[in-house]
Amino acid sequence: MGDVAYSTFQEPEPDKTVEIVVHVEETLGDERRKGLVDALEGVSGIKAAEFCPLRYHLMLVQYNRDLMTSQDVLGKVSAQNIHAKLIGPV
Repeated sequence: MGDVAYSTFQEPEPDKTVEIVVHVEETLGDERRKGLVDALEGVSGIKAAEFCPLRYHLMLVQYNRDLMTSQDVLGKVSAQNIHAKLIGPV
């Protein structure tokens, strides 16, 4: 009987990242925007956060859908004393 070859190839896990758009209702200065981005990126489950260039009232947030929901993300924004609404997925 010959040797049996086993494949070590494993299917990559499906990406669990979702990107949403959050509308920030008030005008934020540079420092406040940076503070919000830093606060969100420090949350476990949020991969990235950024404001859209020249549209500083729109924020893109990438998060792991297995760890949180879009409402959780919105809650993290609100926890920074910022009024915002969820627009939806990108």
